[in-house]
Amino acid sequence: MLKTPVFVLVAGLVVAGAAANGLATQRWAFAAPDPAVTDRLHALEVRFDDWQSAEVPTDMPTNERSTATSRRYTSPTTGRSAVVTIISGIPGSVSTHTPDVCYPGAGYKTVVPPKKETVELPGGRTAEVYVADFEKTTQSKRDRVRVRWAWSTDGGWVAPDRPRWQFAARLAKAPELYKLYVATPAPADGDDRPDDEPATKGFVAAALGQFGAGFGR
Repeated sequence: MLKTPVFVLVAGLVVAGAAANGLATQRWAFAAPDPAVTDRLHALEVRFDDWQSAEVPTDMPTNERSTATSRRYTSPTTGRSAVVTIISGIPGSVSTHTPDVCYPGAGYKTVVPPKKETVELPGGRTAEVYVADFEKTTQSKRDRVRVRWAWSTDGGWVAPDRPRWQFAARLAKAPELYKLYVATPAPADGDDRPDDEPATKGFVAAALGQFGAGFGR
């Protein structure tokens, strides 16, 4: 038979584990996300100059209880394009499977490794994102893509060093995590990272700004 102090300790660990699991899986009502925000962000279409959008199937890997929506944007005037993907779900799922893992898994090689970048947004705000270049070569073409990604719980986009642990510590206040990808064609100029031209820069800033505003904060 367990002595009383040991029993209390074991019982406390069991309760704490159950509480943590309840938060992580959103079983508790107070930790449930706001479905209105999730619906609004997945329905959002970026408005920028003459860029036009069309929803496309997404092959982004998603984990348990996470959802992804992708849209392709094209500009008839400039010929530029982008694919924007919003993923939402429990932090343990959404904080992982970043492009530096997913793209090599899909046959791309990392040409320029991820680094942090600060994007100037309309209205004087900023967003911190990761950015990396990936390339896939086939017999018929060479496809090079630049991907920016960041996370948010409240409309401010951040690129933490350890997203899984950072967002896990905030489960009670932020049970739903959102991850945004903005993928654009990248210049195939060796192993450096040439600047994007103005139309692409403008679209990236518009996407981050409008999805941030979509939280309604």
